[in-house]
Amino acid sequence: MAEEKNYIIKVEEGKAATDERPSIGPVYRSSFAENGFPAPIPGMESCWDIFRMSVEKYPNHHMLGHRQIVDGKAGKYVWQTYKQVYDIVMKVGNSIRSCGVEEGGKCGIYGANCPEWIMTMEACNAHGLSCVPLYDTLGAGAVEFIICHAEVSIAFVEEKKIAELFKTFPNSTKYLRTIISFGKVTPEQKAEAEKQGLAIFTWEEFLQLGENKQYDLPIKKKTDICTIMYTSGTTGDPKGVLISNESIITLLAAVDCLLGRVNEELTMNDVYISYLPLAHIFDRVIEELFISHGASIGFWRGDVKLLLEDIGELKPSVFCAVPRVLDRIYSGLQQKISEGGLLKKTLFNVAYSFKFYNMRNGSKHAEASPFSDRIVFSQVKERLGGNLRIILSGAAPLSSHVEEFLRVVACCHVMQGYGLTETCAGTFVSLPHELSMLGTVGPPVPNVDVRLESVPEMGYDALASTPRGEICLKGTTLFSGYFKREDLTKEVMIDGWFHTGDIGEWQPNGSMKVIDRKKNIFKLSQGEYVAVENLENVYGCVSDIESIWVYGNSFESYLVAVVNPNKQALERWAADNGVSGDFETICKDPKAKEYILGELTRTGKEKQLKGFEFIKAVHLDHVPFDMDRDLLTPTFKKKRPQLLKYYQSVIDDMYKSINKPNA
Repeated sequence: MAEEKNYIIKVEEGKAATDERPSIGPVYRSSFAENGFPAPIPGMESCWDIFRMSVEKYPNHHMLGHRQIVDGKAGKYVWQTYKQVYDIVMKVGNSIRSCGVEEGGKCGIYGANCPEWIMTMEACNAHGLSCVPLYDTLGAGAVEFIICHAEVSIAFVEEKKIAELFKTFPNSTKYLRTIISFGKVTPEQKAEAEKQGLAIFTWEEFLQLGENKQYDLPIKKKTDICTIMYTSGTTGDPKGVLISNESIITLLAAVDCLLGRVNEELTMNDVYISYLPLAHIFDRVIEELFISHGASIGFWRGDVKLLLEDIGELKPSVFCAVPRVLDRIYSGLQQKISEGGLLKKTLFNVAYSFKFYNMRNGSKHAEASPFSDRIVFSQVKERLGGNLRIILSGAAPLSSHVEEFLRVVACCHVMQGYGLTETCAGTFVSLPHELSMLGTVGPPVPNVDVRLESVPEMGYDALASTPRGEICLKGTTLFSGYFKREDLTKEVMIDGWFHTGDIGEWQPNGSMKVIDRKKNIFKLSQGEYVAVENLENVYGCVSDIESIWVYGNSFESYLVAVVNPNKQALERWAADNGVSGDFETICKDPKAKEYILGELTRTGKEKQLKGFEFIKAVHLDHVPFDMDRDLLTPTFKKKRPQLLKYYQSVIDDMYKSINKPNA
């Protein structure tokens, strides 16, 4: 095995428990910050400076691209340069100001990623407005809440979302004065808006409003709030996270430092595919990073089924993803392998084992087996555009088996990151060529100090030989508070430390493993505490399932679960075991439930779970947990109260079957 390095340095000792608080582990930071945290580029004081400086440096370089649709077919990407985008941004800014919106005003953006989204965002940056994304994945109730809570006076909206926006009337019209469609506006929509006392424009009409008008750009400060991002939250109303200019420019400096230290610097030649919602901090900061380097951003067509096709045409060098997208790519590749016949399957398995063996022994992925890459894995590389050098996964944990598989077959670096809206996304990220970081989120990015705080009621000790506890963070990238909710800010910001609510475990190499969630703990009737996220991570290793929700309560002594099985795997099992019918029918078959329960039990034994942590009954749902039924947040976190409400009758039936005599 290759010698293991350590990527963190201690900056403060831990503290023993007192009567007022639990024990606290030592404070660590990235070893890349041994001489202090990297400073932003001189002259970069705000998000507007990021764009302005790149326009000056790379005026004629491709900035924003989209696929032109000709006769109903998608053609090549057509591009606008940095200077062309700048000229439109100036028009948008003048038009916004001509509507009476002043510095510090709130500008809503509602819709899928597109060039106009970025142009509107940059116009907000130019004129010192707070950009307020209205979640593309949230219903009208949340959109109405955000408009009213943030006091949004002007909103830019994707053409097909106008009807959704109108559902917020009349309450939103207390604040909303102007609506701009990124596309067309029908006569009926114009009449409806005017009836509510609102002005509504098409994109082209709006650009003309600012013609021959010139507004001075205000001086922006680092502390100015450039965006208010509402987090979906698993319970209650969305919270408006205040993100300052300083948070974003500090993050960019740290990411540049990190990429430089691992010889993966971004350049103007890099290309990014924009499909993760700009309404989330993950994509927002990545796109700011690309803009800071004069790199190119190509937009997808908005259909996940066509994403690989868009990637094939764009040929991006960096691909950011949430685990659900990578799971889909993994399942598709596995299906192709299983359909390839014995010879191809054997060749793949031999090539995989050989390359993985060499990577485990310290070889870089490109040097581990060039022959395997050329003969076997090149097809995977081409499916992903042929030009990828980095895949970055974030927003939720990526299964270890998926991460390992992609590290071997994708012929590029696969990195997993961790961050929250409140931490401006980038907080931890695993490093290239470090296979020991598999299943972790890597060491801290060189912009934060990190410590663990013990959680005695869950048995997590930050001062133990294997330190475990709540992840707490301190640094300039942290948010400026929750908008109009000082009470909630005080709950999570204690003595300058942000309490994430996530339970982490330091690894010997300085990387962090997220193992649990502080609040997702309940007690069974026999008095045993169950840390449910930890269990779901363990059971999530079963390759025949896509997702699992584990449930228990203090009136029952057993755990039950609802499982989304992997379609290909379960259909293959059914064919081998004489179970007929479509996927929905197979999921209802008692033999299928028995099989999945057996796989969960086997995994529980392998991972040495305690007796009360074993699942006693399962329900197989052929429809994956989704946002349409309000079972997931937009970042694919489980909404547990909603899951219980939705599956209550199923849960009741499972407990009846366990508890009936002779069951």
